[in-house]
Amino acid sequence: MNHSRVRVSSESECGRAGCGPNGWKVRTAVGKNAAHVLLVSTYELGHQPFGLAEPAAMLRERGAVVRTVDLAVECLDEDVFRGAGLIAFYVPMHTATRLAARMIPKVRSWNPTAHIAAYGLYAPMNEIYLRHLGVQTVLGGEFEEGLAALAQRLERGVEAAPGEQFEPRVSVARQDFVVPHREGLPSLDRYAYLRLPNGDRRIAGYVEASRGCKHVCRHCPVVPVYNGRFRIIPLEIVLGDVRQQAAAGARHITFGDPDFFNGPTHALRIVRAVHEEFSDLTYDVTIKVEHLLAHAKLLPVLKETGCLFVTTAVESVDDRVLAILEKGHTREDFFRVVRLFDEVGISLAPTFVAFTPWITLDGYLDLLNVIAELGLIRSVASVQLTIRLLIPPGSRLLELPEVRALVGALDEAALVYPWSNPGPKVDRLHMQVRALVQQGATQPNDQIFGDIWRLAHELAGHPVPSVPAKSARVTPAQLSEPWYCCAEPTEEQFAI
Repeated sequence: MNHSRVRVSSESECGRAGCGPNGWKVRTAVGKNAAHVLLVSTYELGHQPFGLAEPAAMLRERGAVVRTVDLAVECLDEDVFRGAGLIAFYVPMHTATRLAARMIPKVRSWNPTAHIAAYGLYAPMNEIYLRHLGVQTVLGGEFEEGLAALAQRLERGVEAAPGEQFEPRVSVARQDFVVPHREGLPSLDRYAYLRLPNGDRRIAGYVEASRGCKHVCRHCPVVPVYNGRFRIIPLEIVLGDVRQQAAAGARHITFGDPDFFNGPTHALRIVRAVHEEFSDLTYDVTIKVEHLLAHAKLLPVLKETGCLFVTTAVESVDDRVLAILEKGHTREDFFRVVRLFDEVGISLAPTFVAFTPWITLDGYLDLLNVIAELGLIRSVASVQLTIRLLIPPGSRLLELPEVRALVGALDEAALVYPWSNPGPKVDRLHMQVRALVQQGATQPNDQIFGDIWRLAHELAGHPVPSVPAKSARVTPAQLSEPWYCCAEPTEEQFAI
């Protein structure tokens, strides 16, 4: 994905009919005192932000005048921020929140009277820090109703006392979804695209069919907010969103559910309906190892309806680490899933938390060896070999005495409880592997993997054997922006 910034002129925006001051579109059906809401995304994994499109639809339905800005691919003149009465930052993940934290003080200086809100998974768990930065309202979980209520009370001139709010900080209440409004967002070709094995590219869209998760893995950021609950988005809403993105050029869709098989009946209804209407549209999903085994009979349906690959959070090949994280699967379960995908003929895209307090140099070498022996080098995005465990506020890992004993005091700005590996060489390996991957971002996986293989063996003081020459089971299609919700922001991203 291209992180270069494109400055949009407020003058060109204001040249359009129906535009008010600062480029804000004013609908005649809306009173002049209607809430002017600016929704801001800093990063959403290379996708056109669902986290802007869905609340924009609900807010407009309630009469608000809404603009959106996605700082991952564009920037707007300061005047757009100055024209908003409510500025809401979408913070669904660690990277997005770190980047938003950089922006909030700037926005406050541009518009001292605006009400600033933060919404998404990372808002409630980082509430204290965000409020120190100037955020006045924090919304997590099913946040759309809270945003709409906030906009309406601000329109009436009702402000809460400092540090307080009327809207629930966290809501998992069922809400009436509407088809997201994607007009005003950058075009889909500005975002991550699908790379096919033959070199072709496809414009990729993004939808969500459910939120939350029925599982409570200790390291997962979904858990502090949803605590084992999930909410489905109705079929007609999902299908409507697919239709508009297909009309905008999408030929592939990513389903961004934390786990697509939390509700397997709902999931199959959706992919069958999408395939029936768009038979040439492909897609990818994310599913737990545990669910892939439990619902193995459903995988052929995914293949028949156009699924190209399944992302699964393996996290580790060390059973002790998997038990600490409460992942619900074992090393052998992962091997079984790989064999299962061989039989079905769908690509598997495993993700890992490669660096934890419990990994050793030999453990990291074991991970590399497993990936190579299973023929998954081309299927594992290189960034996955750099991921370091994040322990944010509210993490269930903090329930464990051994974790509390190894972490330092909360680093609010970094959004984590810091930790160091007992083996100093492991932390050094992490920094060197991360540098290798960043420097070789455009290189093939095979080449970067070979460099990491050599580095890890040399640092461990072992002879460097040849990388096991196993061919990939199914040549994978991949998104140009790999899935990595636990990575640190890059310096390029910090250029906001």
